Amino acid sequence: MSDVPFTTTRQAGVTAGPVRRPDNFSKHAKGSIHDNATAQGLGFKGGTVAGNIHFEQFPPLMAELFGRAWFQTGNLSLYFLTPTTDGEPVQVFARDPVVRPEGGLRAEVWMEDSEGRRVCEGTAASGPPDLDSALRRRLRDVRPPEDLRILRKSKVGDRCLDVPARLELARNDNRLEFITEPLPEYLDASVWGERVAPPAIAIDAMREVEKPLFRPEDGFVGLFGAIEVQWLDGPVFMEHDYLADGTILALSESPKTEVAWFESTLKDAADLREVSRMILMTRLLKGSSPLWT
Repeated sequence: MSDVPFTTTRQAGVTAGPVRRPDNFSKHAKGSIHDNATAQGLGFKGGTVAGNIHFEQFPPLMAELFGRAWFQTGNLSLYFLTPTTDGEPVQVFARDPVVRPEGGLRAEVWMEDSEGRRVCEGTAASGPPDLDSALRRRLRDVRPPEDLRILRKSKVGDRCLDVPARLELARNDNRLEFITEPLPEYLDASVWGERVAPPAIAIDAMREVEKPLFRPEDGFVGLFGAIEVQWLDGPVFMEHDYLADGTILALSESPKTEVAWFESTLKDAADLREVSRMILMTRLLKGSSPLWT
């Protein structure tokens, strides 16, 4: 957790956040892409900081660009380009927002490492759900796979419904010690009426659909390739009962990966009100699977 206040600078139509050093929260998860030995064995320089951790660096910038309503109906759509390791300095940027034809605003956003390489890039928006977000544009160009082995049991259109999702404080409170950009509502229930789940934890709730939705073959390492969160009637709260619906949107591959895109919609369990929607793309590394090696 950073002790330095969030301050921005603006130059030539671009707003920049402060430099931060995100914690690789899952560094001790042996056998995962976040573990140094596993990641280096697969050709990475070290255990990678998860994309949902990088996601958490953007909300203060979103509040500055779009106002606090972003936490209720905003969008953040990020495609990950360059992996980073534990404590590596990164910085978030946004161009001045433009008016969307359907209402609200949209801005180009990205994150850079200390050498100016883009860690991720995409769009952020306010107002109605953004149907022309960075990831929705990429989805239109996804090419179908020719040979899936890890994901051979999955197909586009597979669905699951009403998967229980609840974010327990006892399970997640320790993560707040390492959050890149802490906000008062993550600890103080009086801000929104309940304690707000930071993005990485809210994403976990929407990921509850993964197990019933996919039946991958065992023995692989995966990493996030892209994440979009659309708040529909947010925020997502801790210690609150939700239900999640999931759908496989696309399957693809590259020379080194099998790729799965899915959508998850989180509903309030009490009144079935749709609270948030996520698009997530996962890359499954062929070099980690005996089906490919």
